[in-house]
Amino acid sequence: QVQLVESGGGLVQAGGSLRLSCAASGRTFSSYGMGWFRQAPGKERESVAATTSSGDRTYYVDSVKGRFTISRDNAKNTVYLQMDSLKPEDTAVYYCAAKRYSGSYFSNGNYDYWGQGTPVTVSS
Repeated sequence: QVQLVESGGGLVQAGGSLRLSCAASGRTFSSYGMGWFRQAPGKERESVAATTSSGDRTYYVDSVKGRFTISRDNAKNTVYLQMDSLKPEDTAVYYCAAKRYSGSYFSNGNYDYWGQGTPVTVSS
């Protein structure tokens, strides 16, 4: 069982930055691939970024490449999402998720545990 708690969301102006954190409980955090997803009002939840259990590989959707950076610290049981050059279209609730087994990092259905989400609002 893994419990995930996100933090760091808030209101920021376009062009600004935020750093999201996701703290995980449990001793097996380093066994899980981790992903960040987001869901804007009226839209489906979509993948944003992901990283392998060791953090040696990272994946991004095209819309955030070059602006967002995912990282993890297995000693602290935490995964981060650094978001720079934010745009109004980045406004959404951001969720972190943990994935134990193989399968696409971009697919919601491959993740086993989810956090409660943290809202991000980017004003123009």
